[in-house]
Amino acid sequence: MMFATNGALFASVLPWYPTIKTQWQLSDLVFGLLVAAVAVGSLASTVLPSWAVGRFGPRAVVLVGTVVLAAVIAGIGWAPSAVVLAVALMAVGLVDAVVDVAQNVAGVRVQERLSRSILSSMHAFWSLGAVAGAAGGTLAAANGVDIRLHLGLVAVAMVILVAVGTWLTGPVPADPAHNASGDAAGERRGAGRRAGTAMWLALPVALVALSGTTVEDMANNWSALAAVEFAGIDVSAAGAAFTVVLAAQCLGRFTGDRLIDRFGRVRVARAGGVLISLGGLLIVTATSTAQLYAGLVLVGFGCATLVPSAFAAAARIPGVSEGAGVTAVSWLMRVSFLATSPLVGAVSEATNLRWALGLLILVGGVVAAFAPALRGPSRARAGT
Repeated sequence: MMFATNGALFASVLPWYPTIKTQWQLSDLVFGLLVAAVAVGSLASTVLPSWAVGRFGPRAVVLVGTVVLAAVIAGIGWAPSAVVLAVALMAVGLVDAVVDVAQNVAGVRVQERLSRSILSSMHAFWSLGAVAGAAGGTLAAANGVDIRLHLGLVAVAMVILVAVGTWLTGPVPADPAHNASGDAAGERRGAGRRAGTAMWLALPVALVALSGTTVEDMANNWSALAAVEFAGIDVSAAGAAFTVVLAAQCLGRFTGDRLIDRFGRVRVARAGGVLISLGGLLIVTATSTAQLYAGLVLVGFGCATLVPSAFAAAARIPGVSEGAGVTAVSWLMRVSFLATSPLVGAVSEATNLRWALGLLILVGGVVAAFAPALRGPSRARAGT
């Protein structure tokens, strides 16, 4: 429920983007800069997620953070100007980054208590929440519902659900790497000093996570265009291409935990990298709908476990607290969201979209090469 509410909140806003763009008469360039405010806000979070989780615990951060995030989301419909809206979107990105780290830390601790993999399924519920939020927003926008009413109702519903989810989760084991005796100021200074170290230590793991988010970003922004250009699919039906990727990713995440328990994170990730490369090859050589969709299924299934596996590994980096490790990987992942689409666009402009999406083949190779980084020493489990 924690993951699903986080996925649903921001996804509820996305269908209203065309309405917002029209309402404020924004050019494409200004609109592009406006929506980039979310990524800017998330990058501005830096060590805040790590400090908050270490200071207050992941459950409290998820609950309070979701309440704040819901309030900001509800306020988007009341923004009096595009500038205020940009500030609100930056706040969304910043708070979402904090909640994202906290829920993953909570998930990792519960996973270790159970002694079996569950984090992949948690991310699958995030995806389902995002689908539900986007579908609800689309339905509301298409039927003329006031944006303020819709986002307000969504905010109230998500706060109730995350409160129930937090209560049902119950106490989670403490992070044994966290020194509870330090004062708050010392913790903040320590978080700042450890941030650089955590970034370097987390880099190999982050490369696997970056590869997963790169595939997701390319699917979000380019799969529909590929469907039109490569397979001749009508523009009105091109959105099905993204749905294919999302469905394959959800299936991969729900089955990923069993695969990880049986074969380990490294083997599953390496196999995922191979599937991404094969899928990318099918996509860039596609001349039919069947071949294109087959490629999209492979890349969606292949990338499914990469991000949750990276978070689980980041929480076990020796000498780094869970919060710091997960924060480092999360922050580096968000950097990729700023770079992926401009890179694909630049390559496509210089050559064509087939060559640009050929980056998927390279991404799969990166995953296969750095998959061993997901193998880390097991952190001693704390008592209940």
